[in-house]
Amino acid sequence: MKLGIVGLPNVGKSTLFNSITKAGAECANYPFCTIEPNVGVVAVPDERLDKLTQMYNPQKTTHAIIEFVDIAGLVKGASKGEGLGNQFLSHIRETDAIVEVVRCFEDTNVVHVDGSIDPIRDIETINLELIFADIETVNKRIDKAKKNLKADKKYQAEIDLLEKILETLESGKSARTLHFTEEEQEIVKDMFLLTTKPILYVANVSEEQLEQGENDENIKKVKEYALKEQAEVIPLCVKMEEELSGLEDEDKKEMLAMYNLEEAGLDKVIKKSYDLLGLMSFLTAGEPEVRAWTIKKGTKAPEAAGKIHTDIQRGFIKAEVVSYNDLIKEGSMVAAKEKGLVRSEGKEYIMQDGDIVLFKFNVSK
Repeated sequence: MKLGIVGLPNVGKSTLFNSITKAGAECANYPFCTIEPNVGVVAVPDERLDKLTQMYNPQKTTHAIIEFVDIAGLVKGASKGEGLGNQFLSHIRETDAIVEVVRCFEDTNVVHVDGSIDPIRDIETINLELIFADIETVNKRIDKAKKNLKADKKYQAEIDLLEKILETLESGKSARTLHFTEEEQEIVKDMFLLTTKPILYVANVSEEQLEQGENDENIKKVKEYALKEQAEVIPLCVKMEEELSGLEDEDKKEMLAMYNLEEAGLDKVIKKSYDLLGLMSFLTAGEPEVRAWTIKKGTKAPEAAGKIHTDIQRGFIKAEVVSYNDLIKEGSMVAAKEKGLVRSEGKEYIMQDGDIVLFKFNVSK
């Protein structure tokens, strides 16, 4: 699963990428520093794994992972090929969700491509380019569907859907603001529209703005805008996060305490990005390994078992399940079983985030 980090030039997106992935992508104070997208795979922070590791003392602990892609800075006119627009849009099309970095801080030493700080203008610059690109895609699809309509009347339903999407886009709204039926979702999915992708806004603020929180005007504006887009916002001082990412654990805790923060903003971004993709983790725990396994929300037990090995899915009998909270509360699997907290679940069981599972299976030769 890939998340594309996007934004105008010089808003802090490559610095954010570097901080998240520690991949060392080039970061300089001029537009289009990032031309080819940088890619980094990161572990999803999960305190549950830390507790289970203490409990089982395993040989190995394995976190869930997601992939971040640092995409070239966009400028107005990208949908018409301005700047690195065509590359920018094609790289976004290959991602599953978008993390949009919005500059909210003032700094005379860091040039802004439009000469002033205005987060809503910046968001709309990017979002309109995505909308323009989608309008072109939808118009082409309408033309194709109308040609097919002459031979098969079933295409009328597709045309009606496409015209509804087109009307929304032409009003300046993203396609993600629409509700689609399951049948409609199949058609929409096939078009790879940019504005249907889930989006998370990262408001890049100064340390002073971070302390003000909801009282800061720019943060407030971004949150109000995101609400209309069915999106979320994480205020983040990217400069501070870059410093935090280079510290040892103890030093990091001290710095977080100094700013009255419970966790690094980067951890929030990674966790929220994981959630944005509709993902969750079930856990396996034992002396060989404590591990988080990534599945889509709504996955049933046999499909989850298949994440470990296809043979386990094929020969699935049942899943022995205990919730993470119950196991930690009781202190051991034996104690949890004695309290009747370990459940036996069948093929129709829908996995829950934090389930600790032992799959029972039998594969005939």
